[in-house]
Amino acid sequence: MVEKKEPAKGWPVLKGEYDVGDPKSCVAVATTGSHFSQFPIKAGAAIAGPFKTENIGIEKLVANVISNPNIRFLIVCGSEVKGHISGDTLVCFHKYGVKDGRIINAKGAIPFIENLTPEAIKRFQEQVQIINMIDVEDEAKITQAIKDAIAKDPGAFPADPMLVEIKEKGEEVVEAGVAIRPISGELAIIQSRLRMIKNDVKDIGYLNKFTMGWYAGKMEGIFIGIVLCVALLSLLFPGGIDWTKLILKP
Repeated sequence: MVEKKEPAKGWPVLKGEYDVGDPKSCVAVATTGSHFSQFPIKAGAAIAGPFKTENIGIEKLVANVISNPNIRFLIVCGSEVKGHISGDTLVCFHKYGVKDGRIINAKGAIPFIENLTPEAIKRFQEQVQIINMIDVEDEAKITQAIKDAIAKDPGAFPADPMLVEIKEKGEEVVEAGVAIRPISGELAIIQSRLRMIKNDVKDIGYLNKFTMGWYAGKMEGIFIGIVLCVALLSLLFPGGIDWTKLILKP
């Protein structure tokens, strides 16, 4: 039988829009922008619920996970949140971490982490395995993923519950000394789409460069081939070729 530990007193330590099941379960379910019934809890999850923002939402999720060492798998499922792209941001957070307060490779509008220490981030990365099911809302598939994770339960993480303080502030997020004010979801979507358009334009530029290089290489190859043919004919016919005789020969 796998070893279990007591989670932090009063777990979940932060309030939120979630359902709570058995705190000794090894699975947590983050449903991004989707609101499900309690089927993840009935399937055996310790906690399940949405998180819609790529900053404070992730911080709260992490705080509730690392304060319960029994949670070893985190299923990220449900419909992605437009603009915020919180699901993909969470996956990037777990895989790449944070640099200068920003989640590395995150595509969300404001993927900034303020309340999590490097120790808390490392603990989250080491404690749980991410099961990426973003945009999956099928109850049967998610239920099966929960059961599969429970079947692989490695036991509690070998450390005591870790507590972090999450301060929700209506203040500006600062990156490299530049103030970034909170923005609406609509503006976040526009900014996200502009970034995608910028990336598409960059890809088109790379494709054009490749096409031009390929065409230049092709023409260079034809020219070199002609030169080699002329040189070869010169070697075969040192006195030259009487093209008139060749053409008019009956």
